[in-house]
Amino acid sequence: MFEDVIKHYADFPKKGIDFIDVLPFLQDKKAFAEAIGEIDRCCTAANVATVEARGFLFAAPLLSVSDHVETIVPIRKKGKLPHAEGDIRRVNIEKEYGSDEVFYRRSDLAACRVNGDIIEITLLDDLLATGGTALGIAQALNGEVVDGHRVVVKEFVFLVELPALGGRRLLEAVAPVRSLMSLAGVE
Repeated sequence: MFEDVIKHYADFPKKGIDFIDVLPFLQDKKAFAEAIGEIDRCCTAANVATVEARGFLFAAPLLSVSDHVETIVPIRKKGKLPHAEGDIRRVNIEKEYGSDEVFYRRSDLAACRVNGDIIEITLLDDLLATGGTALGIAQALNGEVVDGHRVVVKEFVFLVELPALGGRRLLEAVAPVRSLMSLAGVE
């Protein structure tokens, strides 16, 4: 249903990569609203962690339309999150085309809704390829204890999944994986 909205760019950002562009959702009000509704149904935690920049576009609307999503935890590139001393956490990640690092703030986790003694997180991103970004973030978050509350990644939610790259198998060892669309044969 959403496959007609996305675009493909061969050999971007480097040769051999088929870039899946989800930004055309921003040019189709109906498809965007439907995607946000589907994402909301997939997210069962009150707290959603998401990676810049495309993840922000699909997570932020949940604060307005969802009955249960209450907090967004932004995960950003180096130098993009203002922070107090000791607040920032670095996460090393492996993307399909190289290593990188992203950052989150413990203070954002402290602002999350607590369920018992656990801060449950849905990890939301636009694309599941090899799973390296989501795995690195989930491992870092699952190691956090904030104000005596253990952080737990409850599930992963993706707009698009590329099953040929095996990311789902990697992530299912951590938590359930849901995706709105699966593009078989795309690598």
